[in-house]
Amino acid sequence: MHLDRPGPAPDDPLLAAPAIGHMPAYGGAHLAMLVLLVLAAVVLVRRARRGESARVDRALRVAGWALLANSTAWTAWGFMPWAWNLEESLPLHYSDALRFLVPIALITQARWAVVVCWFWGLTLNMQSVLTPDLNYFVWVPLEFAEYWIAHGAGVLAPVVLVWGLGYRPTWRGYGIAYAATLLWAGIAVTGNTLTGANYGYLNRAPAGPSILDLLGPWPQYLLVEAVLIAAVWAAMTLPWVLIDRRAGTPLSGRGGLVRRPVPAQASSSSSASRSGPSEVVTTRR
Repeated sequence: MHLDRPGPAPDDPLLAAPAIGHMPAYGGAHLAMLVLLVLAAVVLVRRARRGESARVDRALRVAGWALLANSTAWTAWGFMPWAWNLEESLPLHYSDALRFLVPIALITQARWAVVVCWFWGLTLNMQSVLTPDLNYFVWVPLEFAEYWIAHGAGVLAPVVLVWGLGYRPTWRGYGIAYAATLLWAGIAVTGNTLTGANYGYLNRAPAGPSILDLLGPWPQYLLVEAVLIAAVWAAMTLPWVLIDRRAGTPLSGRGGLVRRPVPAQASSSSSASRSGPSEVVTTRR
């Protein structure tokens, strides 16, 4: 369920009541959350790089399960009579999908989930982070917290997975992420057609200011957005491809979706096994 939404039409009995409040973009609360995200990213990346490998993986799994439980409960909340809104309660926004992709990536480190989180979390999700249109409908503290848990995790998870754990997208991973984006757009369009809603902003632009305003009117902005996403994601992939080509970074996992440097502990453990038993502390770097 997505919270940056316009107030529902008052004559539609299927929609909930109008908003009871709004978080101003670049007001005190918004700026505080942006600062918190930056600080959290720095701290989490440092801990992921310096911590013991097994301990870091265990912490990510715990965080993933907690986020998965929260996402499931929040999705169910949207179907409750007091929170139901046909425009928003169905989990068809990209951010709704990301709510579940992030836990999957943290729990399993599945390579397809890692690359989709990398591209979605740091581009599509960033619209809601940088230009939020957060309206409150039922309970302000809960809705504020859920908004930032979802979108904050959408930023922090790929940052930790890429800069902390060392996963780097390949061109094949880029293609898989783009295909997943088109697939989800098709699902959302189908939902919009059946309900008259606007999931993914595929039927009209958001009511409040957003990055989409720079891309022209609907439906022109859909084509511009598709081209722009392809270009931006290519720019997010190319530096890693060039770095890994020079360094000879090996592919990680099946499908060739990501590369990952051989962790330092692997070579340390190998040397230790040749020279005799010793205590080896495994760290990311």
